[in-house]
Amino acid sequence: MHPPATRRFLVTGAAGFLGSNLLERTLADGHEIVALDDLSMGRRDNLGSMLDEPRLRFLQRDVTRTDAFEGIDGSFDCIVHLAAFKIPRYGKAIDTLKINYRGTEVVLDLARRLQCKCVLASTSDVYGRNPAIPFGEDGSDSVIGSSSSPRWAYAVSKLFDEHLGLAYQDAYGFPVTILRFFGSYGPRQNTTWWGGPQSVFIDCVLRGKPVPIHGDGRQTRSFTYVSDTVEGIYQAMVRPEADGQIINIGSNHEITILELAERIKRLSGTPGELAIEFIPYESFTGKKYEDVMRRVPDIRKCERLLGVRAKVGLDEGLTRTIDWQRRVMATRGD
Repeated sequence: MHPPATRRFLVTGAAGFLGSNLLERTLADGHEIVALDDLSMGRRDNLGSMLDEPRLRFLQRDVTRTDAFEGIDGSFDCIVHLAAFKIPRYGKAIDTLKINYRGTEVVLDLARRLQCKCVLASTSDVYGRNPAIPFGEDGSDSVIGSSSSPRWAYAVSKLFDEHLGLAYQDAYGFPVTILRFFGSYGPRQNTTWWGGPQSVFIDCVLRGKPVPIHGDGRQTRSFTYVSDTVEGIYQAMVRPEADGQIINIGSNHEITILELAERIKRLSGTPGELAIEFIPYESFTGKKYEDVMRRVPDIRKCERLLGVRAKVGLDEGLTRTIDWQRRVMATRGD
């Protein structure tokens, strides 16, 4: 089998969870990468020995600035925009809205000038509170709550990015692919709420602390191990079948948040019973927080266009992640 032809990619948010894992996957196929991250949330440690790789050029840049790409010469086969800001439920809705819009605009302007493909990271949150499961890219409406609830700022910012990307594609003639991620987790994930509930649950279980569960824990999610998410991103970068498409990237295995906590406790092998602290939604902002009660993707389009289906089961993925998070805690002396 012949190795894939060398291509050149630009990746924003490259020192983050998904970004660093994507760099590893892309370098393994022999490609060249220019990687950007302002290190506000990403960590240089995530890049490790990749920084010594001659096919990788890392630049600490803020993608929302118009000069973010100064001094970057040549063309790219694809630009992958992963840099983003989220979690307005804890405040900073202005940052969420401005950073996500401005960063995407700067990236799309570069893709327009270079006339190269652009892959934009979106989120399952754009489906909002649509009650029809599973969520399909072409048949499921976005059902967004009131603008008086800052909870929806992230979803709205990403939905705007999607519209902006497709409008640039129509106006300027370069291909745009939009990927909606569902619950990615695994090594290098942020270990706070930024990384998702599994990050916090693992941290609490390993420390012997009560696991904080928002609401009653009966809301469901689907979780996707990082290697499966990254494979979806990579195939969207290299396959022309993805051009102009919106594609769900995730597992369709549905689990309640309470069951997730119980499973993490069992897989961790820690002593004692699971301790849970139920946190009312009203405690977030003084207003009732609007949660999404079920979130499961229709994954048929990803399978058909990208040839990707989640391979790592939840128990296996959580076990790997627990082991990784345990090592991180030991290294940091937590």
